[in-house]
Amino acid sequence: MAIHLEEYQELLEDLPHDAQEVLQASWQEAARVFSSRGLDNYLKGAVALHALGRGEELVVTYIQEMPEVARAIGEDVLPDVVNFLLGMASKTSGQVLTLIVATAPLAAERLGDEELFRKYLNVLTIMLAQASRGLRPMLENLDRLLTQLTLGGLRRWVQWGAQAYKADFDGQVRYFSLQSPDALSVLQSERKGTLFVDVQRRLNIYLRAMWGRDFFLRPTAGDYESREGLKPYIEHYQIHIADAYDDYRPLGEETPAEDIVSGVELYRAAANHCAAHLVFTGAPLSMQMLNTTQMAIIEVIEDARVEELACRQFPGMRSAWLSLHPPLDVRAPQTMGDLLNRLARALLAQDGRDPDPWVQQGVALFQAEVDLSTNQVSWNIGVELAHHLGQMPLPEFNPRTDTLRALYRDDNRTVWESEEYDEQEALEATWQRQQQVRKKVSVMEMVNEVNNEFAGDDAEEVWVLETPFWLDQEGKTINELEGREPIADPVHYHEWDYQIQLERPSWVTVLERRPKLGELEKIEQIITDHKPVISRLKFLIESMIPQGMQRIRRVEDGDELDVNAAVRAMIDIRMGQQPDTRIMMRYKRNLRDLAVMVLLDMSESSNDKVRGQDYSVMDLTRAATVLLSDALDRIGDPFALHGFCSDGRHDVHYYRFKDFDQPYNDLAKARLAAMHGSYSTRMGAALRHAGSLLKQQPKNKKILFVITDGEPADNDVRDPQYLRYDTKRAVEELTRDGITTYCLSLDPHADQYVSRIFGAKNFTVLDQVERLPEKLPMLYMGLTR
Repeated sequence: MAIHLEEYQELLEDLPHDAQEVLQASWQEAARVFSSRGLDNYLKGAVALHALGRGEELVVTYIQEMPEVARAIGEDVLPDVVNFLLGMASKTSGQVLTLIVATAPLAAERLGDEELFRKYLNVLTIMLAQASRGLRPMLENLDRLLTQLTLGGLRRWVQWGAQAYKADFDGQVRYFSLQSPDALSVLQSERKGTLFVDVQRRLNIYLRAMWGRDFFLRPTAGDYESREGLKPYIEHYQIHIADAYDDYRPLGEETPAEDIVSGVELYRAAANHCAAHLVFTGAPLSMQMLNTTQMAIIEVIEDARVEELACRQFPGMRSAWLSLHPPLDVRAPQTMGDLLNRLARALLAQDGRDPDPWVQQGVALFQAEVDLSTNQVSWNIGVELAHHLGQMPLPEFNPRTDTLRALYRDDNRTVWESEEYDEQEALEATWQRQQQVRKKVSVMEMVNEVNNEFAGDDAEEVWVLETPFWLDQEGKTINELEGREPIADPVHYHEWDYQIQLERPSWVTVLERRPKLGELEKIEQIITDHKPVISRLKFLIESMIPQGMQRIRRVEDGDELDVNAAVRAMIDIRMGQQPDTRIMMRYKRNLRDLAVMVLLDMSESSNDKVRGQDYSVMDLTRAATVLLSDALDRIGDPFALHGFCSDGRHDVHYYRFKDFDQPYNDLAKARLAAMHGSYSTRMGAALRHAGSLLKQQPKNKKILFVITDGEPADNDVRDPQYLRYDTKRAVEELTRDGITTYCLSLDPHADQYVSRIFGAKNFTVLDQVERLPEKLPMLYMGLTR
């Protein structure tokens, strides 16, 4: 449920006047970004910063910038930012705190992950403790620093400067403002080749094109403590990759230019390897009865199994992966790590060049397996190879040093079962349906036991009678007064979880509600106010009205003879020329074979006033819907008008103002007059429900218009990407069913997400909201002409 700014009037009274004005101007944007909990933290954080007494500019900057931070990495970091500012207030000035807040959106966008952002705050803590004079110049150059450095590189650059200029305050300023040779030299030494944030979008597009599905990539501070970096890893179906990679040189500085692997190619190899694990691994293996040596060998075989299955689909991956393995070394292995790395290369290369008998045995066992579809193959081969290690004079396996040296390989934590997280158990715990209990009772039970005469279709338990019992005085049945019949039973729909790449079955519940009735004068006033628009639409409407029967001439097979064409054919025959055989004509009934549904977003934000105007977004939506409905009614196209809002996943409100089989009369207009925004926008569930109704129409062309003023969101969802991906999935499902979905967005920032949800050609962002009543009918006529 949306939070109104007026609800926090007591808190707002403590803020300075300028901060209150900025907050009111930023409230609409903040309400789109934050959940109800996030808005609460947002407002309390502003009040807490004002109580510091470090100037009004700090509070104003916080109010302006925090929505952008939440948009980039989520709202969970907001308390960390406020606590950091409160803790650092005694160590620096209010101007520096303001600069920290002002540059927070830049840091959030470049780092791209909330955990990395928290580590960035730790770096600022180091600065304040060891080189406070350099914090301001560093923040002024933060864009350049984060463009060239990873978070780990920034941390080491800061520590070097703080240590070198510990007692030289002027030197601190020159170093952290990048004006000293030392600063540029250390910056160059810490600079990474390719940053994850620069290639993340390309990687996502690349993986979707290769594998036909989405994968969620997150950066991790791979070199936060050292230059070696972390291996990629998979956790909760998310791929974590180091935030930067240098170009790979297998022979060091002597590597020829043609053998150097760029950082981008290294990212692709790591992402493809992790994707292969997610695609080809059905269930994890058990660690029971295995020692560390056996587990290490099984991991090598499992890596080879998923890579072999991937290479069968994409043969080019073999050479890309092989170029990142260490060159073949035929000398006697000195450690278990040497032996495992040679086995890993031999299994991928399949060329039999490695002379070691144990490696050759592993390759032979692997190639003898016909079916590689299950990871049990890796377990069997790994255990058998482990039995033959006892005769080899090698040191005992060390998990810390005997690791795989191929940079793209992950740490294989996803290969084994984890007792900390059971995916099936977690999903089953959240798949419980919350259904309304409907109890049929006798007349006496109804009369004597019911204690709430207003119990309706939203009650947890509704009592109804099998046979309607009329009350003479009220003129209604008991069912209408006590436990009124709902429009339809609750409908449960699945929802797409992009993080685990699975559909959560029966995850959301759509409840159809009776729309209230309003005053018809409101609709008549809309028609009066928009007479110029109606006049301009009149000609277009008349040109689109079907004109009965259409005569099609010059066809070979038709309904009757075309006399003119027959005469020309006889003339050609008399003149000795080849006659035209198309001497018939056919009659075709001119019909517009389409059905249209208009789905209205009725969330709380639609009640907001249009900037600089006295009317709200809902008023404009109502006016546009009335004009479009009037045009559709004149053309004769069958259409329906529905609306939706949501209060959590188990309470998606759905309203039918007009159905396909209902006339556009005073009843439908009265329902439109009473439209009012409330709650949130769970768009995916509403699209699926609207699509299930639209599919029932016996028309060749089906169009679903969505009119919304914001992005998909709900009060029980904290990840801003979750409902976007679900809505995108719902649009794809409707497309497969032959339904064209088109979005008309009133959100000026919708370009950032609406094209990814609805497609590049299936949306319009209306920057001037005031033109909505005129734009919608014209847009419809252009699409359906």
